[in-house]
Formats: sequence, structure tokens, C-alpha cells
Amino acid sequence: MEYRCPLILYRNVFRPDNRMSLSPRIAVWIEEHPPTGRPLPTEATWQAWITTWLGLLATDLPPAVGYELGLRLTDDQAIQTLNRDFRYQDRSTDVLAFAALEAELPAPPDTDEPLYLGDVVISVPTAEHQAGRHGLTVELAWLASHGILHLLGWDHPDETRLEAMLTQQSQLLLAVGLTPPQAQAEEETA
Repeated sequence: MEYRCPLILYRNVFRPDNRMSLSPRIAVWIEEHPPTGRPLPTEATWQAWITTWLGLLATDLPPAVGYELGLRLTDDQAIQTLNRDFRYQDRSTDVLAFAALEAELPAPPDTDEPLYLGDVVISVPTAEHQAGRHGLTVELAWLASHGILHLLGWDHPDETRLEAMLTQQSQLLLAVGLTPPQAQAEEETA
């Protein structure tokens, strides 16, 4: 028996002058893979999270009238294909980020169009497997925030920068009312 589950690409437009578009471009594609059996965050939830996060990360954003990014929720096979084709690692992973901006590029020209930041791709089955006690919603938010930081130039080549990135991810989750995975683990061991 085959199941049909949505593969969702959220396009979020954030306007830093508080003229945020809460009805940005949204496209829905269908991809076949077994359902998780758990509800995923709604489109409105993703919109709210991404808008909040981009607001908090405004100092990391180049000047623009607005920002756009894609979020794709998919399965292990699809993310393995992307990982193989673009990172030359033929294995599944939890999250991939495809940044549209490079640090050395000049500032974007003045335009009324939002600046495209790139795409974040998350494997829902891998996220579900990693979720543990903190749950799928928190894990998906954790992975999405990680991907968005990569789109904005954050990286973790060493322990110091990894800790800084994890701290920023925790702050992003707290800002949308979610308890970060590390904080939940610390609460459980206390």
C-alpha cells in the first residue's frame, strides 16, 4: 500500500519595516512516503516561527525590503539524493541548507523584491527518530532554525562556533515558546 503525504515548500517573506506579509507565496507538492503518524506544524506556525526568527536575526541579514526562504519537509530517500548530489555524501541526514547568498557578494541592488536567502530541507522521518522525549515539533523547529542560521552564514567548524550556534538556536526556539532539546534533557536529569 502506498501513502501520499504532502511535501511542503513554505515561502516566507519577512519585511523588516513591520510590513510583514503573512500571506507569502506558498506552494505545495506531493511526494510519496509513509506518513509519520504525528501531526506536523501548520503553515501558520511555520510562518510565525520564521518571521520571529528573521526578526531576531536582523543584524545577520543584508539590507533588503524583505526576505524569502524555502522550507521543504521530505523523507530520507529524497534528502539522501540531495546530500549525494550536492554534498557528495551518499547518506541520509536530518537537515540541509542551500544558501543563496555568499559572504563575498556585493550588497543586493535596490529593488522592491524580497531577497531570496535559500532553502532548508528537513527529513521528517529522521527528525522523528531524533525527537526522543522532546517531540517532533521541537525537533523540526530545532532543525529549521539550524538550517536558517546556515543560510545566514553561520557555521560550526570548531567547538566554539558550534556552541555559539547551538546557543543561538536555543534562543530562537525560546522566542517562539518552545523548550530547546538540551534544556529539556537538563531538566530531566536534574
